[in-house]
Amino acid sequence: MANKIEVLSEKCTGCSLCVKSCPFGAIVLVDRPEHPKKQKLAVIDVAKCNYCGACVDACKRFGAILMLKEEKQKAVDFALYKDVWVYAEQRHGEVSPVAYELLNEGRKLADKLKTHLCAVLLGDKIENQAQDLILHGADKVYVIDNPLLKEFCDDPYAETLAHLIREEKPEIVIMGATNIGRSFASRVAAKIDTGLTADCTALDVDVSTRNLQQTRPAFGGNIMATILTPRHRPQMATVRHKVFKRATRDTSRKGEIVKKNYDFSKLNPGGLDFMNRAKFLQFVADTTAKVNLSEADIIVSGGRGLGKPEGFKLIEELAETIGGAVGASRASVDSGWIPYSHQVGQTGRTVAPKIYIACGISGQIQHLVGMGSSEVIIAINRDPEAPMMKIATFALEGDLYEIIPWIIKEIKKSRGEIEFVK
Repeated sequence: MANKIEVLSEKCTGCSLCVKSCPFGAIVLVDRPEHPKKQKLAVIDVAKCNYCGACVDACKRFGAILMLKEEKQKAVDFALYKDVWVYAEQRHGEVSPVAYELLNEGRKLADKLKTHLCAVLLGDKIENQAQDLILHGADKVYVIDNPLLKEFCDDPYAETLAHLIREEKPEIVIMGATNIGRSFASRVAAKIDTGLTADCTALDVDVSTRNLQQTRPAFGGNIMATILTPRHRPQMATVRHKVFKRATRDTSRKGEIVKKNYDFSKLNPGGLDFMNRAKFLQFVADTTAKVNLSEADIIVSGGRGLGKPEGFKLIEELAETIGGAVGASRASVDSGWIPYSHQVGQTGRTVAPKIYIACGISGQIQHLVGMGSSEVIIAINRDPEAPMMKIATFALEGDLYEIIPWIIKEIKKSRGEIEFVK
């Protein structure tokens, strides 16, 4: 659908109701000296307008704003679209681990479709990372190096990727369901008029139709839904971190690096003013996490069963003793016991450590979705019927405030550590 919006000057009274209703600041009032009553006229900046219709509703009394929708009659020519693309997310010049997971899965999709696997790298002075993407499976890497892309901001990144997609016409585009991916993947999909399936946990293709089969949890994780985009191209999906294995590095691989240069003042009708609507101020690192939760081999998580925020001191002690990271259930995060950055589950981090220790976590489906791929699951809980206890590799029934100190003591004893008790 293509939207058009216009102000009927003969009906506009300059009342400013539309200005107040616009959440995007896209409407201003201008003087009309030629008007008999010197009334002002509402003017809409289409570069800022999101066509939400709020101004139309506000102007119902006067009917001075019209929004028309036109059907696009031209069908998408699927023959023009080829290749599987992986968006290689980077922060501060370092490619995110999820990009290498997507390259592993993207390679499988590309091989089934007998097409190329391409990576897209956006940033400033990041061309040196392109060769590593080739060694991890990419046949071609598109590099767009520009100071405007040094730090992630939605507008310039979305405009750049959308322009590149229109230009090169990939068949499939997959991105990580990270904070960055979730932030601008939907903007890209809207700009190129296609669908987007978010937070996928599995991908496959129907070779006969070349449709991407995008599987994700639905209805609170109670069912798994497989979603198709049969009438649009490219097909877009974001994928959770840690659901796929990392691609292996092959130093013998060869590939092509394609450098693209765009005039950012012309990518959007709003020019650089549009690109700079939001500015990056500073990066504030999370100093509460001693070990990266997403990359940890061992995770010790606490839940509502801790009973009090002080319980996380015990969780942190166990994690430190065994060299693990601290995780948490949504209930404990919602209670304000620990920051959101530690949350594991459907609305938090997806993890797949070698060992996951769940302390006082009942194991609702939303939490299991985020850690169910762990190699070994150890559950500590008073309730033997808790879902987590039933899926656990080892289930320890009892008071966690007795069990965890005992585990810590035994580990230290096995290491020959001496505890001094005052």
